[in-house]
Amino acid sequence: MTHKERAILALTRQQPDYVPTFELEYQLEDLVFGKSFLRQDDLKDMSSAEQEKTVLENAEYMVKVYTELGYSIIPIQYLSEENTIKTAKHINQITNEQFLLTAHGDATFAIPDGDGLVKFVYWLYDNPEDGLAEAKKRADYGIERNKRYIQAGIQSLILCSDYCFNDGPFISPAMFEEFIQPSLYRLCQSIREEGGYSIKHTDGNIMPILQMLVDCQPNALHSLDPMAGVDIHKVKEMVGDKVALCGNVHCAHLQTGTDEQVLESCRYAMESGKPNGGYIFCTSNIPFKGMPVERYQMVLDFWNQHKYY
Repeated sequence: MTHKERAILALTRQQPDYVPTFELEYQLEDLVFGKSFLRQDDLKDMSSAEQEKTVLENAEYMVKVYTELGYSIIPIQYLSEENTIKTAKHINQITNEQFLLTAHGDATFAIPDGDGLVKFVYWLYDNPEDGLAEAKKRADYGIERNKRYIQAGIQSLILCSDYCFNDGPFISPAMFEEFIQPSLYRLCQSIREEGGYSIKHTDGNIMPILQMLVDCQPNALHSLDPMAGVDIHKVKEMVGDKVALCGNVHCAHLQTGTDEQVLESCRYAMESGKPNGGYIFCTSNIPFKGMPVERYQMVLDFWNQHKYY
């Protein structure tokens, strides 16, 4: 079974030979593998020929990193749309399409920064027609971009607009239903129609809007944030027959907890998500810069020991 086949089975709520793993981003590559992934700004002073060479070399480096980590899904990050597509085509060519590729594909409203949060919510409330028009405009753009990605060989899209704080969504469930859910539904449906797979990510306490997220028909929900009290066992019981699940390994424990807490979080996530398939093992956010390398290695070691069905 290829990594791509394994990931697709999990995303379609089936049981592959073993539980796949990946992360939305992996930010420890310079510490573990010796250099950072390419960023778009790194290319700004290069000639066209140098840019092309550098993008392709970065694609090959990504394959090396993610192969050694054991990921079934390769996230392509930090680059323009054009260079994301070049990267995807090169990875698919040199690996004979052994991996499922993914890139950011959301276009829905997300939590604004701290300075703009209150202003944005008041604007939605006071100007609902403008809010709906803007939501539609964003979704229209996202749908067309995602089509280009899928046609270029990026068969899964991570929908990374964050909706929730630890105590719940940043707008009321009623406003979520009005201003966000229709656009999220359109994005997910368009991805399906193009033959792709959607992974809806949001941190925080999703429970007040869980059913609305599932009703949008993404292939998977990502994060299942234990820091916000989201219990993967409960979510699996509630909606595991309708959507695949990704995540739940406690990122705060990886940063500041004990080894025992890390391993217990790994165990709980794996034992709760694994039954009957439809689960991808990963952290509840990402292996971020500043996280001790050895802590994330504990997660990978646990996965390797317990991944088989």
